[in-house]
Amino acid sequence: MVPRAGQASPQTGGALWDTGSVRGLVCVYCGSSSGSRPVFVDEARELGRAIVEADLGLVYGGGRVGLMGVVADAVLDAGGFAHGVIPEHLVRAETAHTGLNVLDVVDSMHERKARMAELACGFVVMPGGFGTLDEAFEILTWNQLGLVKKPLVFLDGTGFYGPLLAALDHVVESGFVSEAFRSIAAVASTPAEAVTLASGPAPNVPGKLDDLDITSKRSSL
Repeated sequence: MVPRAGQASPQTGGALWDTGSVRGLVCVYCGSSSGSRPVFVDEARELGRAIVEADLGLVYGGGRVGLMGVVADAVLDAGGFAHGVIPEHLVRAETAHTGLNVLDVVDSMHERKARMAELACGFVVMPGGFGTLDEAFEILTWNQLGLVKKPLVFLDGTGFYGPLLAALDHVVESGFVSEAFRSIAAVASTPAEAVTLASGPAPNVPGKLDDLDITSKRSSL
């Protein structure tokens, strides 16, 4: 039986893991597939080890497959702490990792993303598909608005995110995002660098809503 959110994982012997043993939790966004190149798996495994070496823990989407499973297994194999957050429908599909220190089962994808964002001190984005990009861009948007101030780092040692990062530069050059906000999408070339950036301070950029008094604005419609 997989526990609901807030319950203990069976692997902890009936007690919730003491997260005080780590400095914080780094959230990793990555694919539920392994991709077409072995270097993606190698980088995921190295990232898991780097998280443990930095005295940090992992929070992620709770899956056992693809790069998600590789990162989690690397953390656990190194003696680290791994906290998964997964919606009920994916548990029923038997994709949940049942060997984690803590596995929160939530009702929806929206609740999953919110819970991971709440637990994390920062975010590392590895190669992935639509879901990975959705998660990453939501955190970028929340940082831009000032709803959160937590670092997000694209780990691009494999060159996977080169085209996407060029697209972000194009968005800035085209006037849809200010140059100041471009810094909230950090880039690292190694897992160790990504962990350092994700566990450090967020870029000092005022959120778009920080000084906005919405109560004084009237709609023209």
